[in-house]
Amino acid sequence: MPNLIIISGTSGSGKSTALKAFEDLGYLAIDNFPTRLLVSFLKEVKESLSADKVALVMDIRDKYFLSEFKYVLTQIKSLGYFWELVFLDARTKVIISRFNLTRRLHPLLKEKELGLEEAIELEKKLLAEIRQLATLFIDTSNYNIHQLRNEIFNRYRKRTDFKNLVLHFISFGYKYGLPPEADYVFDARMLPNPYFDPELKPLTGENRLIKEYLLKSEVTQQFLDYLKNFLNWLIPVYSNSNKRYLSLAIGCTGGRHRSVALIDHLKDELKNFSSDVEIIVSHRDINKDE
Repeated sequence: MPNLIIISGTSGSGKSTALKAFEDLGYLAIDNFPTRLLVSFLKEVKESLSADKVALVMDIRDKYFLSEFKYVLTQIKSLGYFWELVFLDARTKVIISRFNLTRRLHPLLKEKELGLEEAIELEKKLLAEIRQLATLFIDTSNYNIHQLRNEIFNRYRKRTDFKNLVLHFISFGYKYGLPPEADYVFDARMLPNPYFDPELKPLTGENRLIKEYLLKSEVTQQFLDYLKNFLNWLIPVYSNSNKRYLSLAIGCTGGRHRSVALIDHLKDELKNFSSDVEIIVSHRDINKDE
């Protein structure tokens, strides 16, 4: 089945960078694609066998995007395409900074008498319904170009069957903020903390000694049992829905010890759960200084 990735989101959120990443992964990649041409274009691609992976950026630069995009999506399925909608966004202040750096004009400024911040906030409101359709949401506020490219690569480079559910485990430190892309967040700060053991403090949760330290605790075992039972219930629910991504984050204070060890343990426990589940891991704060 041909695969279609539609990239959308707010201006300045990194859509061009994401598209270039898909192009590097072998996708036929086109920016600013017109909504009204989508169905005829996909028919031509399928009939000519010119590409089996297509990535398109579609957004408010096309005047028909907001009014007709949802209808066009219903037509895509009848063509035999499996589609995903990757929606990118970032905090308003971050987007303002990016526009100031590039000196580019926000697309809504061309049509309306607005300031840049007002244009960005208006665009976010206009895209709210489209965002609800997304199969993957990425907040790029804390990403540079290379990090966003790596995020796309990590998620799509090894994918062979786009029907699979991707289970994304994230470890993080609460002192650095919550990961906005997480669907579910669990707090591990009540577990024994190896940070206070002078011999364990320099290590990370990827080290065997940290894992052994944590797994000796009955509370840790109970916490892991709860998470495994929860995932054993949740994964089939997600697999049977239109969702293709499930993000679960575990946080500790600094994101270097407990959360890392727990994520790695869950990955090892669940990697043989089903051939229809692909597991990826991100240790967000493991290299940050305490």
